[in-house]
Amino acid sequence: MGTVFELACFGPTAAARAARDWHDATAALAWRQLPGLVSHDLYLGVTEGARDPLVDDGPGPLLIAMLAFAHEGALGKATMSAEFAQSLARLPDGVRVAGEAMDCRHYPVADAAAPGELRAPFSYVVRYHRPAEDEAAFVANYVATHPPTLARLPGIRNVICYFPLDRPSPPGLAKSNYMLGNEVVFDDVTAFNRAMASPVRHELRAHYRAFPPFSGANTHYPMLRRRIVG
Repeated sequence: MGTVFELACFGPTAAARAARDWHDATAALAWRQLPGLVSHDLYLGVTEGARDPLVDDGPGPLLIAMLAFAHEGALGKATMSAEFAQSLARLPDGVRVAGEAMDCRHYPVADAAAPGELRAPFSYVVRYHRPAEDEAAFVANYVATHPPTLARLPGIRNVICYFPLDRPSPPGLAKSNYMLGNEVVFDDVTAFNRAMASPVRHELRAHYRAFPPFSGANTHYPMLRRRIVG
């Protein structure tokens, strides 16, 4: 378990290069200096080859940066710092950002007794946005049904859930307004496609249809993750 701050960049596809340049030349250098930073992962969308036969949400964020800290106090100090504010002041034209502070919880996969280290590079990034009729009931149902079933997907390396923290956003940064986040990790696109074609994927869809009512967006984006710091 850990504490993370997710920052997602959105905009037209034509702005993807500018967003990546901003991340590499400005943001990543500033964030490296943040007090208490444990790790920084960069997620970029997979544009070809990945296939979930039950869901296609189209193009996702231009990029996602996941900044991990040892605890919520360290996250708060870092994201309210001048260095963090300055990194957001130099966004390219046409690029907008949203952020969310979250608790990160890892679950074991297959027959493992404990969660494995996050090493494989392919992530299926899933987010549930508010609102729900009863958010606590939704989250409880999800945690009871989804992670144990996700753990049985063939070839899966990691199952991660993200739980938003009730804390203020850094000045000028919109909240992502998540209710819950999920991430499943595989070695590559081929392994992901094989898992999505398995009977377990249909079990997960049956769970989805039985969730307590919610009316927010539910997004699914195949992405490649690269460790920048840590």
